[in-house]
Amino acid sequence: MIKIENLKKTYPGKPPTEALKNISFNVERGEFLAVMGRSGSGKSTFLHQLGLIDTPTEGKIIIDSVDVLSLSESEKTKFRLRHLGYVFQEYALIPELTAWENTYLPARALAIDKNYKTRAKEVLEIVGLSHRLNHFPHELSGGEQQRVAIARALINKPKILFADEPTANLDSISSKVVLDLFQKLKKEFKQTIVMVTHEPEDKAYADRILWMKDGLLEKIE
Repeated sequence: MIKIENLKKTYPGKPPTEALKNISFNVERGEFLAVMGRSGSGKSTFLHQLGLIDTPTEGKIIIDSVDVLSLSESEKTKFRLRHLGYVFQEYALIPELTAWENTYLPARALAIDKNYKTRAKEVLEIVGLSHRLNHFPHELSGGEQQRVAIARALINKPKILFADEPTANLDSISSKVVLDLFQKLKKEFKQTIVMVTHEPEDKAYADRILWMKDGLLEKIE
């Protein structure tokens, strides 16, 4: 699903900061990959390059046979919206919108599926929130807000789901609910998932663990 070749990211400065150093790696279709390492190891930077949130200094990223770094900025925007889903640590829900409205917003923006409101209800049912459709974010627990964020990430049926520290702000029970949901998505829907995490217990949920250290790919388990 993802092929990474000689990926580098350098931030300007005196001296320049090498955040990623010559990483080559493949992510298989339907795989649940965890990216782990100490704070500052380059985990989130790595995820941002794969998710087209940032642009690497050097290297190649192929997603489902598409050389995504060769796309124009407008083409990248369309590619992200159509094919990539994102779950962030801070949920990033719009407080004035209900769970249902937050979920269908990306589908409305894409303007391909006219039945996006029905699709949003179906996805919220998958994440176990069909009974919370019309609740606003402040009326939901942290775990419920994160599940709305996951539903929103899934609304356009993405090829890849990227998750950046998705359980960092959750208690242990809510964290387990989110991780169990990721496993359900992988097993039942063959969803490809790339998750950055620093929680040791999260390792048990992933198919493989990519360990990073000082911007390098240290090892693979």
